[in-house]
Order: sequence, then C-alpha cells, then structure tokens
Amino acid sequence: MPPLPPVTKALILICVGVFCAQLLLPPAFEVWFALWPLQSGRFMPWQLASYSFLHGSFGHLFFNMLALWMFGGEIERLWGPRRYQQFLLASAGSAAVVQVIWTYLIGSMSPTVGASGATFGLLLAFGMLFPERRIMLLIPPIPMKAKFFVAIFGAIELVLGVTGGSGIAHFAHLGGMLGGFLMIRYWRGQAPFSRRR
Repeated sequence: MPPLPPVTKALILICVGVFCAQLLLPPAFEVWFALWPLQSGRFMPWQLASYSFLHGSFGHLFFNMLALWMFGGEIERLWGPRRYQQFLLASAGSAAVVQVIWTYLIGSMSPTVGASGATFGLLLAFGMLFPERRIMLLIPPIPMKAKFFVAIFGAIELVLGVTGGSGIAHFAHLGGMLGGFLMIRYWRGQAPFSRRR
C-alpha cells in the first residue's frame, strides 16, 4: 500500500485526536460542536463543519476512518490536496444542511456527529471515478463492482432513513452523497451547471 497522502492522514489524526478529547473533556465540548437541530436552541453556524470531526463511539470512529483510508487516499492522489479538500467540504456541508432540514421537518431534537457525510461523498466519488473496480464487503465478504456497491448503499440509506428509528443520521449520509455528486457534476460542467470552458 502506498503511504497515505497528507490531507487524508491529517484528517484521520484530527478525528482520532478529537475523539480522545471527547473522552477526556466535559460533555459541554460535544454540546458546542455537535450539529444541533434548528429548533433545539443550541444550533450554531460553525456546527455545520465541526460536527464532522466528532464521533459517537469507537466503532463509529473506526468505520469512518476505515472509509477515509480506503477511498480518500486514492482520490486525494488523483485530484490533489486542494480539489480533495473542496470535495470533502462540499460533502460534509451538504450532509449537514440536509440533516438540519430533515430534523426540522420531523421535529427531532437530537444532535448529529460524525464524518459519515464526507465519507459517503467519497464512496460516491469512488464509484463514479472507478465504477468497474471491485470492492470486498466486510459482512458478508462478497466482491462487488464499485458502481453496484454505491447504488446498494445509497438505496439502503434511503430505505433506513424513511423508516427511521435507528438513531443513525441516514439523511446526512444521503446529503453527503448528493453534495459529492453535485460537486463532480460542477467540475465536469454537467447539468444542472453550465458547461465550463
């Protein structure tokens, strides 16, 4: 395996460091930086970005960092640090906006944390850039083309998001995929954006 490129490595280290801070600092730390619903009275603008560095458990952190390692390193090497950072910001930001809208519509008062919106954006980008690449699922261990992997994950997130009740921000995941998709379409000059010269 080639070494991790700098942005991916930095993000993994930052997320791990913030998770350690969550364990050591008072709960007020999470209250300030988690993404709260608009109607909760705790929403602050910086939470649209800060929430993505917090995680709810070690398992949550592990799987997000695994996705960042699996997909992020290769995409950063392809795009370069600047475009890669722009893409992650678009995915995490759109995930936050979609989640804020969804929690407002359903009247939820629960905060959202995690880099899942950004990593789902990376997953979508990987499927668009390397559609024929085979990915091995963890459970069950079945090889699958990236384009099918992304389509299945997106469909599962939509079904779980509509049915609800799991405590997982499925619409944030879908929002991250949407932001990533629109960013790639923008760079390519494809609809709904005008063709770039």
